[in-house]
Amino acid sequence: MTTVTEPARVWTIEDNESYRRAIVRVVDAAAGLSCPAAFATCEDALTELTATRKPPAVVLLDIGLPGMSGLDGIPRLVAASPGIRIIVLTVFDDDEKIFRAICAGATGYLLKMSPVEEITAAIREVLAGGSPMNARIARRVLEMFAKLAPKPTDYGLTEREQGVLELMVMGLIKKEIASELTLSVHTVDSHIRNIYEKLQVHTRSGAVAKALREKLV
Repeated sequence: MTTVTEPARVWTIEDNESYRRAIVRVVDAAAGLSCPAAFATCEDALTELTATRKPPAVVLLDIGLPGMSGLDGIPRLVAASPGIRIIVLTVFDDDEKIFRAICAGATGYLLKMSPVEEITAAIREVLAGGSPMNARIARRVLEMFAKLAPKPTDYGLTEREQGVLELMVMGLIKKEIASELTLSVHTVDSHIRNIYEKLQVHTRSGAVAKALREKLV
């Protein structure tokens, strides 16, 4: 007996009627996908989502919607159906909207100018556990999060102390560090004591662990 696999259900929320119809046609024409419902507002979609016994696996969501915006709708859609995956499909590519969409729970972010093949590929990617974004958006997301990353603490290590710490992390002992830097063992020992004091640790392993944990080397 052959088992028939039901197509993955995709909803679209888009206020532009012609674009909404076009997306429905594209999804329905794609193998293994179907778009049984399309809405002009988040409010209509949320009403249906709370009532249906067959929620969608994926929602294609515009941001600039009448009434509730797509950005405000993302957490509400996720709350109404926790397993849902949302791909933002919009004309907006500014940093604030991209950041807010991802923080709100969007799984992917595409521009409406994307080829239809890219849109259906994105749907399949999220169904497989991915987070699709075109290269332009992905690069901006990485840049945004890089700006938010905490900067390493400045412990006031001198250039020489920094060099000694790097060799400690590489596993070199005092004698080897002295040879590598053309220093006396006594001088290396003095540098290591200064490193311990500045990093507020008491052992070599503590200094190495802190250096790795806080990306000091």
